[in-house]
Amino acid sequence: MHPDESATPETTETGPDPFGGRARLCFSIYAAHHALNRVYQPLLEALGLTYPQYLAMAALWTRDGLSVGEIGRALGLESSTLTPLLKRLEAAGLIRRERAKTDERVVTVVLTGEGRALGEKAAHVPECVLAATRLDRAEMERLSAALNELRAALDGREEAGRAGADRPPRRRTRRRAP
Repeated sequence: MHPDESATPETTETGPDPFGGRARLCFSIYAAHHALNRVYQPLLEALGLTYPQYLAMAALWTRDGLSVGEIGRALGLESSTLTPLLKRLEAAGLIRRERAKTDERVVTVVLTGEGRALGEKAAHVPECVLAATRLDRAEMERLSAALNELRAALDGREEAGRAGADRPPRRRTRRRAP
């Protein structure tokens, strides 16, 4: 038995912890992600949006006229992922993509009248999600800040890993003689 394992399984608020505490954070985030999707799904279905589309629209409802690059940075999406999503929103008549007059390499995204109207219909979504969490606004802000810090730390580790630094040591195994 590994030194940090116990003979009896750990328990959580919902029962035995099948991971013995080792994968609890990862599983908690995974399970919360799925639970949030179940809250968002009917709200967004009524608006005719997928969750990634909602995120892009929410960025534009906050500040219309963002470039594709600005939306991508705000959402953590590559332009190769974002472009098809924006094309679908444009085909639905919610946005318009325009080349910037000052630099034709830059594509600016603007809301149409229909896109702005959808923003008014979607105004209730954040409050519905907050109510479903049973957290108050301050708790939600703290949780969000903690998750953003976690993401930044993991993204930093990923960047360092690409450069060859901060990699965990490889586990070496001994080969047995035949």
